[in-house]
Amino acid sequence: MRVPRRMLAALLVLAAVPAAASCSSAARGDDARPGDEPPVALAPYQRLLPAPVSARAGGPGYAFGPGTVIRTGPTGDEEVRKVGELLAEQLRGPSGLPLPVVDGADGDGIRLRIDEKAEGAGEEGYRLESGPGGVTLTARTPAGLFHAGQTLRQLLPVSGPGMVPGGTVTDAPRFAYRGAMVDVARHFFPVEQVKRYVDQLAQYKVNTLHVHLTDDQGWRIAIDSWPRLAEHGGASEVGGGPGGHWTKDEYRDLVAYAAERYVDVVPEIDMPGHVNAAQAAYAELNCDGKAREHYTGIKVGFSSLCVAKERTYEFIDQVLGEIAELTPGTYLHIGGDEAHSTPAADYAAFMERAQAVVAKHGKTVVAWHQLATARPAPGAVLQYWGHDRTAAAEKAAVSAAAKAGSPVILSPADRLYLDMKYDKETKPGLAWAGYVPVRRAYDWDPGAYLTGLPESAVLGVEAPLWTENVATRGDWEQMAFPRVLGLAELGWSPAATHDWTAYRLRLAAQAPRLDAQDITYFRAPDVPWQ
Repeated sequence: MRVPRRMLAALLVLAAVPAAASCSSAARGDDARPGDEPPVALAPYQRLLPAPVSARAGGPGYAFGPGTVIRTGPTGDEEVRKVGELLAEQLRGPSGLPLPVVDGADGDGIRLRIDEKAEGAGEEGYRLESGPGGVTLTARTPAGLFHAGQTLRQLLPVSGPGMVPGGTVTDAPRFAYRGAMVDVARHFFPVEQVKRYVDQLAQYKVNTLHVHLTDDQGWRIAIDSWPRLAEHGGASEVGGGPGGHWTKDEYRDLVAYAAERYVDVVPEIDMPGHVNAAQAAYAELNCDGKAREHYTGIKVGFSSLCVAKERTYEFIDQVLGEIAELTPGTYLHIGGDEAHSTPAADYAAFMERAQAVVAKHGKTVVAWHQLATARPAPGAVLQYWGHDRTAAAEKAAVSAAAKAGSPVILSPADRLYLDMKYDKETKPGLAWAGYVPVRRAYDWDPGAYLTGLPESAVLGVEAPLWTENVATRGDWEQMAFPRVLGLAELGWSPAATHDWTAYRLRLAAQAPRLDAQDITYFRAPDVPWQ
């Protein structure tokens, strides 16, 4: 029998560590269904998710216990110290250990080291080495050290002290951009819930949080120059709830919290469509000069800024200027999707001016892939959200824009939209792109997804969570987990490790950690959950 190359690579990775317990279909019965088999006991280095470039167990391990110290190396680097303090905080809760953080590299314990010449590490890669004298985390950057720390967390018991098995992990990401999006416009969520999601994502090496801040149903961020946007435009949501908005200080707090975990925040102010909340707050944003009523439904495509008015461009300049000032990251998202009420020529003219505003404020444009039908600015990033039924011409426009220099973020709706139902029994969510079971969310290759789009043009992947039918933390987490872990692996792990058969076992092994963190998740029937 010929073994497919990807499966062979996955098997070779597993062969580098001690054999796991297994069960045969014969032992389960010939009529057993996927997911019916008992849990498979993978060895610690086999459980790592996302799958690393290389993981090899070997030799005696390190006893993680009351005497463990976290050492932040000889550099005196304040950022490395902060990485050590955060790692200590993450490990203290589950372990119950004191875990003091000290400067200096000498002695046993958990050692964090910056080595600018670390081979193959890149900006986010790392090396983890475990032996009797301790665990050494080495990276070129503090971001790499942070990711190494998240790998260490998976090698430790879910609770209490224990043994870090002897071995070595060498790792670096496949794609630079590994993102998740949250929509706080359709249903409002407080900053604390978004922070919780940041922690959940960062432990699996997701490095970008895209926040959809405005839509027809609500405006969720305070803008000093246009105060009624939040005060009035934010006072609604789907279903007629009270809505809400974040103050600038709350947004700054979220951005800083995410940055400590090496997650960049990408804010989105959607335009020229999806703007009813803004038009309800300010009549002057409408061509007829009449304020709109609050909208609490879920239809799309009916609203549009008045492209002919100069006041419209004063509005976007002032709003995007304030958002850019609050956001230290590279990107600013301006939406651009489903502008059905804006004629094509007006759309192209508007997006050209909007992109110039983003550049004026020192940011790089991100927009949904409909920007490809207009004139993307040099270096503008397109976010593709099509699906299998999307017209070939629309897909071709994205590939053509990429060839002209626009990087692409892949968010196919029938793979990575976390608000799509798993199956017909799923209560929250929608199904306009079809059902998206866990395997479908994982089992595709971003590097070969769109015809004519080479892997070199793919900036990365992102899993959006729209909230038309997601109104509680439980709904949010059930729809995101475990599919967002597949996103993490697609973005980080080498293509050669991609194999559903191996992945489903590693995913199942995450169950005790998800349970310990009180994360609500969907127990997919084809995953042998532990």
